[in-house]
Amino acid sequence: MKINEIMSKDAMCIKEHDNITHARQLMRDHYLRGLPVIDEEQKVVGILKDQDVLNIKSTRSNVTVEGYMHDCPLITPETDIVDAAKHLLDSEVNRCPVIVSTEDRTIAGILSNSDILANIGNDRKLDSAVADIMTTDVITCTPKESLTKVWPVLLESNFSGLPVVSDKSEVIGMVTRMDIIRSGFVRTALNDTHGTQPKDTTIVEKIMSTPVYAVSADTSVKECLEKMLHYDVGRITVLDNDRIVGIVDRTDILRAFVMGTDPVQ
Repeated sequence: MKINEIMSKDAMCIKEHDNITHARQLMRDHYLRGLPVIDEEQKVVGILKDQDVLNIKSTRSNVTVEGYMHDCPLITPETDIVDAAKHLLDSEVNRCPVIVSTEDRTIAGILSNSDILANIGNDRKLDSAVADIMTTDVITCTPKESLTKVWPVLLESNFSGLPVVSDKSEVIGMVTRMDIIRSGFVRTALNDTHGTQPKDTTIVEKIMSTPVYAVSADTSVKECLEKMLHYDVGRITVLDNDRIVGIVDRTDILRAFVMGTDPVQ
């Protein structure tokens, strides 16, 4: 399968000299996990990730996109789906522009890991159990924790979301990078990194996503993927007797599709 069969044709972009605040607004308003960056000639020059937006240390409104964007892989409409999946994994991006050709970097569309995952359900490598691919060293947070404590964890761990657990260790929600961006509390976290302004600090339970979608460790990767696509979520918790034992995200399933099922510890 070629990428031109599954990519989205209409790609929202940001220019390299645009203010980062504008990029954050676009991500928040359109629920985007990444924005292609183009130059004045409409050529693709990079990608801006949601993690980059959270990682902005400056509070100045004139900071531009070019200082935070990353190089992106060269994916064309004729790229094979497996090769494209490898590019996304190697570059650690979940959304990537598709260019006309390697000689013509004009944007032709946009490809996400969700686009690929929606087209691999029949792959036999996904017949194994989620226990073979899930991350078992799960970082969690509590509903009363402030975002000033949670957002650095999301950045340093490279996780896109954390399960929220109650005092009884029950999973009650999920808080993600996009939850923080969409809620507009990024500046609060940046301005109060030591949590010294509790009255101005937003807590996790105010922005976390519910309900929590879960599977058991013996659920097949294929069934887990179907659930993830059906509910349009980026990660699924793995429970044993209502206690969290692992987590599976889009990257885990994409890696299983490309490389097979090697568990991540």
